[in-house]
Amino acid sequence: MTNLDKTVYEVRSFNRFHTKLVGALDEGLLASNFPLVQVRILFELANNENLAAADLIERLSIDRGYLSRMISALSQQGLINKAPDAKNKKRIVLSLSDSGKAIFDQLDSASSREIGELISTLSRQERSELVSALRKVRRMLGEQPSKREYSLREPKPGDMGWITHRQGLLYNNEYQWDWKFEALVSQIVGNFVVNFNPEYERCWIAEMNGEVVGSVFIVRESDTTAKLRLLYVEQAARGLGLGQKLVDECISFSRTKGYQRIELWTNSVLHSARKIYEAAGFKLIKEEPHHSFGQDLIGQVWALDL
Repeated sequence: MTNLDKTVYEVRSFNRFHTKLVGALDEGLLASNFPLVQVRILFELANNENLAAADLIERLSIDRGYLSRMISALSQQGLINKAPDAKNKKRIVLSLSDSGKAIFDQLDSASSREIGELISTLSRQERSELVSALRKVRRMLGEQPSKREYSLREPKPGDMGWITHRQGLLYNNEYQWDWKFEALVSQIVGNFVVNFNPEYERCWIAEMNGEVVGSVFIVRESDTTAKLRLLYVEQAARGLGLGQKLVDECISFSRTKGYQRIELWTNSVLHSARKIYEAAGFKLIKEEPHHSFGQDLIGQVWALDL
């Protein structure tokens, strides 16, 4: 079985598990008389304005004839109102009636209770991990987050292990570096934590939609020189200027603390990072070939005089 076949098998297995978990095949969802598609229609109308049948077809990805029958059934029960669009009389807008709103509120509350009971035995950490995993699945399968905005914060428990883990995976996926690189990251991170000098050193964690999407460290090398280390940005957060923002934070912090110079070590294949360093004013002062992480590389030292 190929890797693709295994992935297909696992996704289908999860689909069957989730279908059973939420009772999607039951005749009535949430112990009601409404099938899943009707509940979804009520949800869309409750949370959006000015929707027509064509909008629901696109949102729910269902057949026009089937949707028409479901809307007719809800309309006959007095749960949906139909009215011409004020700007286009040929367009029929759907909305919930007062009875429809009351029914939806009941279903919505029942759904929240059901999920609450389902996750009630999970610890706070497990719930956090579940939320992150669900967001990641949605993002990997094509859903775009409603906001692509990041924030920077100080590290908290779990971040250092996460940084080591993610950098090991990212550099293997993008550059085929082996696990010896992860050992280097682990050593750098460990030394930072053990020898942390809060007056002259700093780590910034970038977060977006509740997930860590990047980080950078500034470390004291000497009284006059700081070292920028382990800059990385997740693919999901690229194109937002996050890498440049992290470097700018390092520069601003270093100036505030009286450093006269920032140095960093990188490799020539890391083109995106090098562009960020060049844009910030760093100059290449040394380069040397080496064989590391299972690859032939050219190591580079860059410096910025403050």
